[in-house]
Amino acid sequence: MLRFLILMMLFMNHEIKHFEIQGHRGCRGLMPENTIPAFIKAIDLGVETLEMDVVISKDKKVVVSHEPQFNPVFTTKKDGTHYQKFEDSNLYQLTYNEIKSHDVGLRGNPLFPEQEKINVFKPLLSDVIKEVKAHLKTKGKSRIAYNIEIKSLPEEYNKTQPEVKEFVDLVLKVIGKNISPADLTLQSFDFNVLQHLNSLNKEKHRFKISALIEPEDNNEIDFNIEKLKFKPDIWSPYFKVLDEVKVKYLHSLGIQVIPWTVNSESEMEQVFDLQCDGLITDYPNRAVKYIKK
Repeated sequence: MLRFLILMMLFMNHEIKHFEIQGHRGCRGLMPENTIPAFIKAIDLGVETLEMDVVISKDKKVVVSHEPQFNPVFTTKKDGTHYQKFEDSNLYQLTYNEIKSHDVGLRGNPLFPEQEKINVFKPLLSDVIKEVKAHLKTKGKSRIAYNIEIKSLPEEYNKTQPEVKEFVDLVLKVIGKNISPADLTLQSFDFNVLQHLNSLNKEKHRFKISALIEPEDNNEIDFNIEKLKFKPDIWSPYFKVLDEVKVKYLHSLGIQVIPWTVNSESEMEQVFDLQCDGLITDYPNRAVKYIKK
C-alpha cells in the first residue's frame, strides 16, 4: 500500500503526461529475442510499443533480427551444430527458407537466465505484423505501436545489408498500410538512414524518427543534431549518459527522450525521475507499473 501511494505521488508530481514502455526485442529477458512469442508475451504484459530490429535476406525479405548474422550464443543449425562466431554466418547471403531452418530459442541466452527456452526461428516482419494483429483481436485490443530499428552501418553496405534507399524501401513496402503513421517509429544508429527517413517525411508525415546514439559516440546533443541536419522526434541514448539537464534541453527542442536498455527497477525509477518520456526494456514485466492508466 505504501509503495502504491509513493508511486501515485510520483505520477502527480511528474510533469510529462505519458510514460511509454517499449518491449526491447519483444521481451528479451523473458522470451527468445525478436521472435513472435516474445512480442505476444510483451503484449500480454501490457507494453504499448514493440521494439524490434530488421535486416535483409538474400531474397530481399525483411527479417526480424538484431544482427545480420546468427548469434553463436543461442543459434542451432538444422543439423544440430553451432556457429563459433558471428562471422561464420551472413543473413544477407542466405534465403529466408535457409534462415528459418535455424533455431534461436532452445539453447536459451545465458545473459538472461529468466528467458524461456523454446523452439523458435527468426520471423519475417510481415509475419510479426500478421500474428500481432491476430493476437490483439483475441485480447479485444485494436492497436499497438511499433518501434522498428533499421540495423544499418555504413561500413556494411553491400556486405551484410543493402544500401540505405533499398533497405528503407524494402521495410516500408512490408509496413505498407498495416501500421498507421501514429503507431510507427523508425530508428537507427546510422545517420544516413535517419537523414533518408527525414527526406521521406518532408512531403507527408509517415512515421516518427528516433535517433539512436551509441554510448561511445559523442553524446553531445547539439553536435549530433548538427550532424543529423534535422531534429528527430525522439532521442534514444543509453540511459546512463542522461541527466536532468540533458532531458530538459531535449524537451525544450521539442524532442522526446526514450533511452535504452533499462532493466533493473532502480534504473527504471531513475529514468522516470529524470522525466524521460519512456524507456526501452528487456523486462517489461518490471516496467508496466509506470504506465498511467
